[in-house]
This record gives sequence, structure tokens and C-alpha cells, in this order.
Amino acid sequence: MTSGPIDAGMITIAIDAMGGDHGLEVTIPASLTVVDSHHQVKLILVGIETQIREKLGQLNCADRDRISFQPASEIVAMDDPPAFSIRRKKDSSMRVAINLVKDGLADACVSAGNTGALMGTAKFVLGTIRGIDRPAICALLPGISGSTYMLDLGANVDVSPEILFQFAIMGSQLIESYEGRSNPSVGLLNIGVEEDKGDETIRAAAELFKNSSLNYIGYVEADHIFMGDTDLIVCDGVLGNVALKASEGVAQFIQSTIRREFTSSAFSKLSALVSRRTLNAIRNRLDHRRYNGANLIGLNAVVVKSHGGTDTTGFRHAIEYAIKAAGSGLVARISQRIEARMVSEKTRKAETA
Repeated sequence: MTSGPIDAGMITIAIDAMGGDHGLEVTIPASLTVVDSHHQVKLILVGIETQIREKLGQLNCADRDRISFQPASEIVAMDDPPAFSIRRKKDSSMRVAINLVKDGLADACVSAGNTGALMGTAKFVLGTIRGIDRPAICALLPGISGSTYMLDLGANVDVSPEILFQFAIMGSQLIESYEGRSNPSVGLLNIGVEEDKGDETIRAAAELFKNSSLNYIGYVEADHIFMGDTDLIVCDGVLGNVALKASEGVAQFIQSTIRREFTSSAFSKLSALVSRRTLNAIRNRLDHRRYNGANLIGLNAVVVKSHGGTDTTGFRHAIEYAIKAAGSGLVARISQRIEARMVSEKTRKAETA
């Protein structure tokens, strides 16, 4: 069975079923859960069809009305260089899933595959929004008093002040589209909050932020990432990726410590029984799988990256993140905002010429 045109009123998501550390063991159960709980969603499972059907059979599900298949004969390995994937694996499940979006057969794509290959392939196939130099990885992080979006989380190592400014525009529009928060607050991640802190790139970016329509609140330090009092934090891919991975490690450390301490003795186990409701709430709050799914923002279509090592719960959240993105009109909103800025810049230059 192959995919057909998108149905009106339905959101169609192309799933790279072979991607990630666990492949079909994760992507198929997650897909079935999503289809059963979201009745206005269709999924196209992309990959080696015989293997997909076999896995569905193991789960006592030969088919679903809103699940279809798109054959792909190759798989992008987690260590494949992006250029190799683009040139040599044109029939990979990742590439075919992205092609479905380009061809208008799907509204968005989700993959847990190689991050570099996904970003490179998506940029090559879909292109970037006019006025955007580089796409970025943007995700939601939990906070004490709310939540914070952060970008870039690993796609761009060397960035200019202008690119950081583009990140801020894209991230602000994402928050307005997803969360309905008008005029979201924007901070620049830095080594201090003082005006003279940071390198030349950060300081130059701060000037662009100040002289714009962004709701710029100044520099923020890393200890404020999880406060939840800043809607958007902007940084380069190195700082963002380090912060993300460190946060995941800390969350796992806390969960592991709580589990160990509450099972260390009979009295501790009894205390855990009494505190079970509270402990479950803490575990859910620290569960990074609930925040799995990062938008490759700046592309001409919605592409969502799932953590490569996630489980079924995490991948389900990534698909649901893509559903929300596809239904928000995010790409068009960013395009309009960037176009308005370009017109404004041309007018300003003409007036000062």
C-alpha cells in the first residue's frame, strides 16, 4: 500500500520507521498509539515494507485505516556522514519520508535518525524559508514556573550575530504559533548578565536584539534555563547541545538517586509506598521523554527530530509534536515575519542612504 493525496481535515505525518537506535521496535508501537488516540491524523510508515508488516503482525495489527506504507530500500545509519546520506542513499527511509513532504503527500516528517543527515537532507530537499540562512534545532524544556523554548540545540556550530537574530525571530514565531503567547520574552545565553560579558558575536547579536521588535530581556545564564521565566533562549549549537545533554543527564541522575535511596532499606521502601503519589509526580516531571521532539525550524516544511535512543513513549511525543506543528501554520507565519523584516530593512537603508 502506498500513500495518496492529503485528505482535507486530516493531518498526515510521514514516519521514518527505520530510523533511530531501535528502529521498528519503537516507531511502530508509537505510531499505533498515535493513530488510536488522534482521530484526525494519518501516518505513512516509510521503510522496508516486509519488515514493517511483520512488526505490525507481531503486535496483532495487520493494518489500520489511517496507516499506509511507502517503500524505501535503504537505511541511514546513525554514523553515516550527512553528505554520504544525501549522495548515496537517495532511497533511504529518511529521504523518502522527506520527499513525501516535498511532494505534498504529507504535512510533516518525523525521524529519530542521524541528526546531521536529517538536517542536511531536509535542507537539500525542502530548502530554507526565504531570508533564513540556516535552520536550527528548537525544543521545549521544562522549567520551575513554566517552560522554555531553546535554540539552537546542535545544528550550527559557528554562527554570526545575524544568524542568532534569525533564530530569535523563528523561535518567537514558534512560541506565538504553538503556545498562543504574544510577544514572548527572548534572552541570549551568555556567561554573565553584565553588558560587557561574552564574545564579540554575542555582544553584536545583543545590539540587533535591542534594536528590533523582539521582546528582548537581555543576557541569561545557564542556571536560568530551567527557571521557566524566559519564553525563548537563543544560543549557538554548541552551547545548546551541551545544555540539553547535561539536563538529560541531571534528570536521570536525580531519578536514579531517588530510586536508590527509597529502596535502600525496608524503612525506605515503606516510605516510598507512603509517598508513591508524590514520587510519581516527580518522576513524570523529570521524564525527558515527555519533551522529546525538536523542530528543525527554518525549513520550508515541518520536520521533527526525535532523540535517537528514545523509547515508544518518547517517539509518540515526537509525533504529537509534529502534529501540533503541522496544524499551526508555523512555516507560513515565520515566512511572513521574515518577509516583513526584509521590507523594513530595505526601507530603513533607503531612508539613510
